[in-house]
Amino acid sequence: MRNLISILLMFFYLFNMNNDLYSQEKLGYNDLSKEESQVIIKKGTEYPFTGKYEKFKGKGTYTCKRCGAALYYSDDKFESNCGWPSFDDEIPGAIKKIPDADGLRTEILCANCGAHLGHVFTGEGLTAKDTRHCVNSVSLDFIPAHVGAGRYGTAIFAGGCFWGVDYFMKKAPGVISVTSGYTGGWVKNPTYQEVCTGRTGHAEAVKIIYNPDKTSYEKLLKLFLEIHDPTQSGGQGPDIGEQYRSEIFYLNDDQKLIAEKNLKLLNDKGYKTTTMVTKASEFYDAENYHQDYYFKNGKMPYCHVYTKRF
Repeated sequence: MRNLISILLMFFYLFNMNNDLYSQEKLGYNDLSKEESQVIIKKGTEYPFTGKYEKFKGKGTYTCKRCGAALYYSDDKFESNCGWPSFDDEIPGAIKKIPDADGLRTEILCANCGAHLGHVFTGEGLTAKDTRHCVNSVSLDFIPAHVGAGRYGTAIFAGGCFWGVDYFMKKAPGVISVTSGYTGGWVKNPTYQEVCTGRTGHAEAVKIIYNPDKTSYEKLLKLFLEIHDPTQSGGQGPDIGEQYRSEIFYLNDDQKLIAEKNLKLLNDKGYKTTTMVTKASEFYDAENYHQDYYFKNGKMPYCHVYTKRF
């Protein structure tokens, strides 16, 4: 019986070593106070009208107190006078919704680490979206939209269709935002149709803004090299063409050295990488319908799969 259980556990482990394996890695969860643990871990509720963000009006991004994942934008916060911070929308893919233990309400959790946030309600008619995320202030941190230079890091990667890279990077702890776009070519302000011709020199790429206190450029780089095939030349999976090439666009010498070091590690392991390392040039945002593509459509990447290589 013990052997049977071991086999079943191994199958379960292998089955889950896929798209979301990396999201289970605890990249430096924050220590929680007794009050924070009572809400975030034990699913308690702070007293109404006592939370620091209940009447807060700053512009920026609300993140998970436990893991640092981006949850809500300030533009989606509104005054509901319910006693807790209220939002009528979430960052795509950031929130998990499950039936509450009381059998009546819908609980909301951080999709990345499972931290309890509060509850979501509909049908109240408070905003045009008719949705209210009722969130405990103690479950949140806040990152101002305008901060001093150097507080956040930027990384730019190209690895096939930017929809898939965006999907995985957005779920990584410490990532503030991911923007799909075009870079590496010579045509100014290219359109998607122009890039698809393969005659602009641009690659489909993503620009990542991250919090260095929660993650690092090297962690994101390794993740990038594990969610696409860095050995494939001239495309990625079924997407063929130079616009789908594998390329790391470095912003400074430190990023260049980190990229070269990790590609060498893979080569030393027997991977014949084709990923290029190139100095970053102007990055052009892609059209709105490309942003958050898989989160908006409720689908999964078709040519990006997590494969542990480091």
